[in-house]
Amino acid sequence: MLKNNNDKKNNTNTNEIISIEQQKFLQSVKREKYFIRTVQILIFIFFITLWEFSARFKLIDTFLTSSPGAIYKLIVKFVEDGSLFKHLYASSVETFAGFLAGTITGILVAILLWWFEKLDRILDPYLVILNSLPKTALAPIIILWAGMGFTGIVVTAASISVVVTIMTLSTGFKSVENDKIILLKTFGANKFQILKSVVIPSNFPNIMSVIKVNIGLAWIGVIVGEFLVSKEGIGYLILYGSQTFKLDLVMMGVFVLAVIAAIMYFFAAWLEKKVIKY
Repeated sequence: MLKNNNDKKNNTNTNEIISIEQQKFLQSVKREKYFIRTVQILIFIFFITLWEFSARFKLIDTFLTSSPGAIYKLIVKFVEDGSLFKHLYASSVETFAGFLAGTITGILVAILLWWFEKLDRILDPYLVILNSLPKTALAPIIILWAGMGFTGIVVTAASISVVVTIMTLSTGFKSVENDKIILLKTFGANKFQILKSVVIPSNFPNIMSVIKVNIGLAWIGVIVGEFLVSKEGIGYLILYGSQTFKLDLVMMGVFVLAVIAAIMYFFAAWLEKKVIKY
């Protein structure tokens, strides 16, 4: 009995030590996370402050680089007359539609190529060739094929990301551990069950990485499309500002674009944590 009591005490002490060590580790992880976030914010503040300081003391040519103060005043003006929200809404809808079209199509085609191995081998060189083509240079042709306006811009945005999605996920699907697939087959699993139970879950990190990359690619496609055919949107503002030599307008468009892209990226990163945890 005495021995059993001592063993219980030792186990309790061990559990307490492990718990304390875990708490210390979690605290260190949180401190590192806060440190990184703080440094990121400080870098941004330092850059904006240096930019404004250089502009006010004529260290840089504000005609070419504008300044944070001028950009802020222009944003306030566009917010007050409501035009900023109109342009922002147009670009956001186009980006979201192009992002969804490119990502979903890419995932479905990657699944199709995994399902039919011969088709994958047949199409592999064509995918490599398509990936090497400059999609932004082909944007005028894509818009002529797909149509002017919203449809053409969305197709342009989707075309930039779809091939990258297919190639990335197709490689990920094929790299799943073969032992797991063989194990499921021995239990009588069909191809759909293998896809649902092993292939897709094993590639959640790849899928989330593709989503984060496609956000930026979709914005590139939308901006290029708006340069060519649109009469509204962030790309239209940037193009109009460059044509009329209003560099404040150009920099405002770039700044707003960066903010929206950052918001979408952080949302995708948050979603990635939730999905991987699940």
